[in-house]
Amino acid sequence: MQRLCYLLLLLVCALWAPLSAVAENSTSAGGFTVHYNALSTATLTPEVARAYGIERSKYRGMLNVSVIKEQEGTTGTAVSARVTAEIKALTGQNAGIPMREIKAGSAIYSIGTFSIQDEKTIDFVIEVTPEGTSETFVVNMEQQFFTD
Repeated sequence: MQRLCYLLLLLVCALWAPLSAVAENSTSAGGFTVHYNALSTATLTPEVARAYGIERSKYRGMLNVSVIKEQEGTTGTAVSARVTAEIKALTGQNAGIPMREIKAGSAIYSIGTFSIQDEKTIDFVIEVTPEGTSETFVVNMEQQFFTD
């Protein structure tokens, strides 16, 4: 019976791991958690797009990166970071995404926009250096976009 429970627990863990990876795009290292996602700017409300100077279009994507300094017993604290991002091309000619920092209350985000095409999958390379450290974290992300 104990062996059956152990096997069942292993099965549940094996099935849960891929689902949790899809649910949240984040990487933890060196006492920081880097959260990242990409979306079509058409999904932004007109007010948010206007407030932050973002063009709303189904042909524009936005990369959003935030860095949280981990603190035991809390959800952590948002910190500024130097964030660089680029789109990896199969041809080897990568395209940089200009990133800028936005502060909204206690939240800090780095955002950048780029062109998207229907059904195109984009590979991102994101480099993050949190303020107060010289350690750079590299995050790779793949995202498919749909415009129609």
